[in-house]
Amino acid sequence: MIPSDDTAPASPQPMVYQIRIQGYLSCEWADWFGGLSVVPGENGETILVGQIADQAALYGVLRKVRDLGIPLLSVGCVAPGNTNGPDGI
Repeated sequence: MIPSDDTAPASPQPMVYQIRIQGYLSCEWADWFGGLSVVPGENGETILVGQIADQAALYGVLRKVRDLGIPLLSVGCVAPGNTNGPDGI
């Protein structure tokens, strides 16, 4: 039996992630991080915020953080449409 359109799985939507790293990066790094917003945080931290298509793309961004040798502090999903995140960034 072929499922009707009502039961077909929906295509996944890109998730909005907030990635907090130790150290300061300027906004010029946004292109290198796939267009994520690069926002200076408190205590010498930088927050990368934006839509990431899927888990493979997320791992690609995290690999870039690793390649720079920058300590990763946290990774979290942000409610869609709310790029301010839970910390008001």
